[in-house]
Amino acid sequence: MTSKAKPAGPTHLTMLPDPPEDERDMQQLPHIATAILVLRAYYRHTLGRSDVLVSGEGYLCRRAGEARRSPHPDCVVALNLPFDPDIVEQEGNGYTIEEIGQPPDFVLDVGSTTSGLQDYTVKRDIYAGLGVTEYWRFDPTGGRHHDVPLAGDTLVEGKYEPIPVENGPDGAHRGYSAALSLELRWQEGRLRFFDPVAGEYLPSLEESLAQRDQAQARVRELEEELRRLQGR
Repeated sequence: MTSKAKPAGPTHLTMLPDPPEDERDMQQLPHIATAILVLRAYYRHTLGRSDVLVSGEGYLCRRAGEARRSPHPDCVVALNLPFDPDIVEQEGNGYTIEEIGQPPDFVLDVGSTTSGLQDYTVKRDIYAGLGVTEYWRFDPTGGRHHDVPLAGDTLVEGKYEPIPVENGPDGAHRGYSAALSLELRWQEGRLRFFDPVAGEYLPSLEESLAQRDQAQARVRELEEELRRLQGR
């Protein structure tokens, strides 16, 4: 039985402009990159899914003409896309809901000096109006940019309702994302994703690199052993 090929994707995606940059937010980039790369590796390599878009720092708008008046979230996840998600990044440079055909399932913003207050006030209302299923906010400072270190909302009948976030005895703040089926955790100013089914954290960038190095070292050991045995 042959599997059906995915549709080619939307017939047209408008190339959106790049959002403006602010040097005062450069300190947030490591947290943003970590979220995008860790989630992308989880869906593509751990789960082997090719229907999930994990992107960020592009405009999120209903229509392309509204891009410059729209927010540009730090991380966007869209699940169950009926086409190759790479098309969105390659041809769209952002996320236009009417052209892609569905709003994102998950949006994350990292607190910063320039947009921290907007994240949990104005942007919260905008994302609800756009139909984003879940909106999460992470503040590496512990609450100086946002009102709390970690917060999430889920869309219920067009309005956001808070997702419970617990503060454990270890000082970690944790909340469950039903959209991702993962826990988000604030730990000593770092954002971690925890898989409650597997009972383990998704590997951080450092851990992924260490695992890769260990695997490559093991391959070299096996190749050397094979050459030794063949030389007998």
